[in-house]
Amino acid sequence: MQQNIEEAPKRLYSFMRITLLQTDIIWSSPGDNIQQAAQLMDSSRGSELYVLPEMWSTGFATQPEGIAETDGQSLAWMISEAQNRHAAICGSIAEGEHQPDGSIVYHNRHYFVGADGKVSYYDKRHLFGYAGEDAHYRRGEKRTVVSCGGWRWLLLVCYDLRFPVWSRYDGDYDGIIIVANWPSSRQPVWDTLIRARAIENQCCVVAVNRVGQDEKCTYQGGSMVVDAKGRVIARCPDNEVAAVTADLDIEELRAFRAKFPVLNDRDHISEFID
Repeated sequence: MQQNIEEAPKRLYSFMRITLLQTDIIWSSPGDNIQQAAQLMDSSRGSELYVLPEMWSTGFATQPEGIAETDGQSLAWMISEAQNRHAAICGSIAEGEHQPDGSIVYHNRHYFVGADGKVSYYDKRHLFGYAGEDAHYRRGEKRTVVSCGGWRWLLLVCYDLRFPVWSRYDGDYDGIIIVANWPSSRQPVWDTLIRARAIENQCCVVAVNRVGQDEKCTYQGGSMVVDAKGRVIARCPDNEVAAVTADLDIEELRAFRAKFPVLNDRDHISEFID
């Protein structure tokens, strides 16, 4: 574990600094993937939040048996790094939980670890049935919003991006963090939906995808930060391992929402349910 890492500078005024960690995930090798993530963070010190992709420690394992972590190795590393770097870290892990009857329940769990080591998590709700993820993992049943850097963040995972009802703003967040293993064959969809979620919810979207390939797919990345007007304010280069940093201004977001208050006219799902 890395120790004595210099503290990130205190946030100036209303700004928050976020670094996207676009990695080339080594299949079923948490140790190697931890090393890669640490090296990227070392190259971009001073952020308040580092964002890793979906299943960043193993690759996207639709059949988790023998691959998903059951020892908490990667989460323990996230906690240690967050405390040592005085910065939050998030990303999803394929995780198996031992049950009293000896069985294992699997989750695609998006962990958010605060700079103080406090752990929050969101279990992916929309499991990717097209690839069989729903046959092996237990889906999440609740949304998770965390606070960091003066922002409130809704946590999502990959396929969730396609479902606007689940991610609809309800007065509870300022930005969305979505982590993914989104294949290059559907890259235009990724680019479009990120902007759509940002515009319709008048929020910032931080979206981190991987690069490289596994046995089934090739990934080109496209990790980006999009503002509430749908403008890309930071993006990782395609097909490259990269760490890219963006500064976000919560006051700018609040001013835009106040000036152009379209969220006041949003639909509420409860209005359509008897």
